[in-house]
Amino acid sequence: MLLAIIFVIVQGVRPLPNPQLAVGAATSFTFKGGTLSMPWPDQGQAAAEVVGVGRMGSSGAAKPVPTASVAKVMTAYVILRDHPLKKGEKGETITIDAQGEADSNKGDESRVPLKKDQHFTQYQMMQMLMIPSGNNVARQLARWDADSEEAFVKKMNAAAKQLGMTKTTYTDPSGLDKSTVSTAVDQLKLAEQVMKNDVFREVVRTENVQIAGLPEKIYNNNRLLTTMAGQVAGIKTGSSTPAGGTFMWASYRTVGGKDQLILGVTMDQHTNSPDPNAQLDLVLNNTEKVITAARGALASDTVVKKGQVVGYVDDGLGGQTPVVATKDLSAVGWPGMKATFSMSTGKTLPHEAKAGTKVGVLTVGNGASTQKVPVALKDDLVEPTFGAKLTRIG
Repeated sequence: MLLAIIFVIVQGVRPLPNPQLAVGAATSFTFKGGTLSMPWPDQGQAAAEVVGVGRMGSSGAAKPVPTASVAKVMTAYVILRDHPLKKGEKGETITIDAQGEADSNKGDESRVPLKKDQHFTQYQMMQMLMIPSGNNVARQLARWDADSEEAFVKKMNAAAKQLGMTKTTYTDPSGLDKSTVSTAVDQLKLAEQVMKNDVFREVVRTENVQIAGLPEKIYNNNRLLTTMAGQVAGIKTGSSTPAGGTFMWASYRTVGGKDQLILGVTMDQHTNSPDPNAQLDLVLNNTEKVITAARGALASDTVVKKGQVVGYVDDGLGGQTPVVATKDLSAVGWPGMKATFSMSTGKTLPHEAKAGTKVGVLTVGNGASTQKVPVALKDDLVEPTFGAKLTRIG
């Protein structure tokens, strides 16, 4: 009898476990419309994503293939990392060397007409790199930044490794070398990082520009900037016999009151046409369909409604008090996409609280575009009963 009395007393006064906030039965929201169907190219590889929301999918085998001039995106990324520019700044002055002039006379590759001892700003050189895709400009920038093209290529590969581009190898700053290889998924990682830069975004959406010191305007090889004006915002085209047509692209669409950035990469697009521009046309035509579908698929939906039970507070002894969303919550997605739910609280939960007390936050999705809504107790939170205390084990 004495032992029984002691047991009851001990069970009654033992510290209670800390209450925990948990997601309810519905752990995610699936966007309506069935399953997303993307018109991926019937060859090569491609991938697309909505920044901060998730991957919209990919096609083809993720094997390293030549990048052609899409490699210049990494060149631009390294240059802007080493020599940062703010919007409106022109940057340092770069002097064209003898090699830069000699390279501009190579008729078998993309180049910009440059003369030894000409002076251009870093911003102008960035324009010449990304708009008409000057190979000689890429090599000039490499020598300016790292003293040699070889040293600069090491920087490119180090940056790729840092970004998690595990199937990428750079052997030159322009992409002319067929040994400069990557995958669509790897290049998507680079696109997401480089598009954070204001100056880069400004340059790659430029259709044409006249630069003092050049004999004529330079024009962008990305014709979608014109034919899909307001829908396409860059980024870089490429084409060569080994690479076929390649294209890293960006598009914005306002959904849910916010500009959503859609990024994609298409690679390894080949045609048997003798026309040297046919591969570029093919990759642009195939990608246009993907861009149109990706933009059209994006939608905003109410994933949680005010007053909806979204979880509960678990008192650790079998008691569960429901919690509700305090307001409607919308998110961006596409047909079939699942937006996952998670719960968090910034403080230790009480053992007792009145209905309506805010006890944490429900998070929908992950990444930069996660949405959050406070959650509150639907009913009074009460301390576990004496019976629950008495029968607990452990």
